[in-house]
Order: sequence, then C-alpha cells, then structure tokens
Amino acid sequence: MDTRLPFFPSYRIIVGMIKPIAKLIVALNTNLGRDQIAAGFAWGLLLGLLPAWNIFWIVLFAVSFFFKHHHWSKMLAMFLLQLSSQAVAPLVDIVGWEVLYLDALTPFFTALYNMPFVPLTRFNNTLVAGGLAAGAILWLPAYFLAYAAVPLYRNTLAPKIRNSKPVQSIKNIPIVSTLMKAVGAAANAADRF
Repeated sequence: MDTRLPFFPSYRIIVGMIKPIAKLIVALNTNLGRDQIAAGFAWGLLLGLLPAWNIFWIVLFAVSFFFKHHHWSKMLAMFLLQLSSQAVAPLVDIVGWEVLYLDALTPFFTALYNMPFVPLTRFNNTLVAGGLAAGAILWLPAYFLAYAAVPLYRNTLAPKIRNSKPVQSIKNIPIVSTLMKAVGAAANAADRF
C-alpha cells in the first residue's frame, strides 16, 4: 500500500510527529496490557521530573529499555512534564533542597562527591536530587493511577469519542483519512521491527 501523499511532499515529517500519539492511541484501544501502559507512564514521570540530558537522566533512559513497558506512553508522559516544567520545577527544587540538606545523608553525599566522575552527575543540584527523589516516590502511585485509568478509558471514554459526530465528520475529510491511513501503515511497519 502506498502511504505517500502526492500533494504534500513532506508527509514523512507530519507522520513522524503524529506517530507517537497514534501509537499510544492504538495501544490504549487494543489489547496491549494495561500494566505495560501504566509502567510507561510511570517511567515517563520519573524521567520527566529529572532535568533532561543530565547523566542520571541518560542512564535511567537507557535502563528503562531493559524493562517491559510501552515506550510511547513514556515519551508522552515525559513530553507533558517537560511542557509543565515551569510549574513543576519549584516543587522539585523544594524536594531536592530537603533531600540534600538531611543531616543523616550529609556523610553519604560527601563520600559521593569525593568519588571520581560522580560529581559529573550533578547529584548535588536541587533539581536533580528533587527530581530523582520525587520520581522515585511518585513512581508507584503513577503506575497504579494509570493502571486504573486504562480500563476506564477503554470502557467508557473511547466508545463515546469514536462514535461522536465531530470525530466521524473529521474522519470523512479526505486529507485526514489519508493521514490516518499513512500513520496506521507507519505504525504497523514500525511494529514489525
């Protein structure tokens, strides 16, 4: 099946932007295990609370691929947290300040700081320490909240959205139906690898 849009030469850019959202919608509407989707959201929360491209972030991002979860829900959660980082950062900073200035942990942090390469992780930054602590604390609640939300979405919200008049009228627009076919083909092709 040819998924190219002959009238729009940059269709791959649009498909590339829509594909993560489409894959999450497909996962939510299929029989993909809700535990995988919930784990993806929890990983996304943990990674979204850490400053991006910090060594802790890179290591946790790499480690996350060794666990079974839905990667697109992780990416969506990270993206949403990065969008709201201006609102979340003061709270994470407060948590980091409290963690870094616990008297019981001062010898531990001093020993870490004196190790080679460990200071490069910037663990003594309040945003890094707070993001790591808050992400670790909120991982299980985020998992169970997403775990409970998936069947609620599948059983109540998805059929209403799918059968609503605005969605049906949008599906009938030629460019939208062509884009939906292209995204579906791209999602199916990516799943084969």
